[in-house]
Amino acid sequence: MSKLFTYKSAALLAVLSLTAAVRSNAQETSTTSGAVFVMTNSNTGNEILQFVRNPNGSLVSVGKTPTGGNGTGGTTDPLASQHSLLLTSDSRFLLAVNAASGTISSFAVIGAFLIPTGIVSSGGGFPNAIAQSGNLVYVLNASGNSNVVGFNLEDGHLSRIPNATGYLTTGLSGGSSLTFSADGKVLLVSERTTGVIDSFPVNADGTLGAATVTSYPGIFDFTTSPTNGLLITVGGPTVTSTSVADNGALKTVDSTPIFAGACWVVVTPKGFVYGSTGGASINDGYSLSTSGGFTAIGTGEAALVPGATILDLAVSSDGMFLFSLNSGNGTIGAWSINQSTGVLTANAGAVLPTSNAGFNGIAAY
Repeated sequence: MSKLFTYKSAALLAVLSLTAAVRSNAQETSTTSGAVFVMTNSNTGNEILQFVRNPNGSLVSVGKTPTGGNGTGGTTDPLASQHSLLLTSDSRFLLAVNAASGTISSFAVIGAFLIPTGIVSSGGGFPNAIAQSGNLVYVLNASGNSNVVGFNLEDGHLSRIPNATGYLTTGLSGGSSLTFSADGKVLLVSERTTGVIDSFPVNADGTLGAATVTSYPGIFDFTTSPTNGLLITVGGPTVTSTSVADNGALKTVDSTPIFAGACWVVVTPKGFVYGSTGGASINDGYSLSTSGGFTAIGTGEAALVPGATILDLAVSSDGMFLFSLNSGNGTIGAWSINQSTGVLTANAGAVLPTSNAGFNGIAAY
C-alpha cells in the first residue's frame, strides 16, 4: 500500500510541478490552444522539443525532454519516414522512435509539457514510424527483417502483444510509413524501395493476418483521411485516394498529378490535403471531396519557402493550422488554413537549434 501511495504521490507531484511551470510561463495563458513537438533524432541523446501553440498559430519554445534513447543523427531526413513522432488521436500521449537504440519512448502530454511514461524495445531494428488506433499501437522496423510489431497502450505504457508481428516483402524494402484504416481493421505499410503497400488485416486480439501486397510505384508516405476514411498516398508525380476493404484489398478512387511531387502528406478535418516536397521547398495543396476526388487549391502550390527543405508535416487537431519541419533553414514553418478555401497564410513559426539537419518527426494538436 505504501509503495502504491508513493508512486501516485510522485506522479501527482510531477503533474502539479509541470502545471505550475506552464502557468508561470508568460506565453502559456488560459488562451493557449495547443502545442507542437519536434524530435531531434540526435545520436548522442534523442530529445523532444516543445512549443506552445498560441491562438493565432504562433509558436513559443518552452523546453525539451530527453527520450531516453538515441536517434541516428545524420543529415536531411535520415529516417526517411512519416510519423516517427506521433500524438495519439486523443492528444493525451506522445510516442517517439529511437532508431539507433531500437526503442519506443512514450510520454503523457500536459499542455506543451511531457512526462515520460516508459521506454520499450521496438522488436526489431531501426524503428522509424508509429501508428495508433484506440489502444493498439504498431511500430515499423525498417532494417533487419523489416517488420511491424504490435503493442497495447494503457495509461501511456506500451506492452508488447504476443505473436503480433508482420513482415514486409523483403529485408531491404524501405519501409517508410504505416497507418491504420479508418475503422482500425487494416494496418497499412508503405515500402518505398519495392514500390508496394502491404495491407495486414487486424485480428480481434491485435495480431495480424496475412498481408495483401499491392503495387504502388513511387509510393513514399500516406495517411488516412478523417473526412471519408480513404487512404491518401503521395510519391512520385501523383496524389491518390484509395479505398481499403476489410480484407486489405485496395482500390484507387482518384489520382491526379501533383504540383511539385511530394513525400509527406496530411489531411485536415475539412478535407484539405497538403503534401511537402523536401528540396523543392513547396507545400502542395488540394481539396478532397467526400467521394475522394481532388481539386487543386489555386495552382496546387499552396506555399513556397525558398531554402526550407520542407520535410514532415503536422496539422493542429482543430484543423486551423499547418506546421512543417524545415531541415534546410532550421525552422518550423507555420500557416493558418482558410477553412473555406484551404489557402495558407504564413504565421510566425519557430527557430530550431543550429544542429537541425538530422531532425525527424513533428506532431501537433
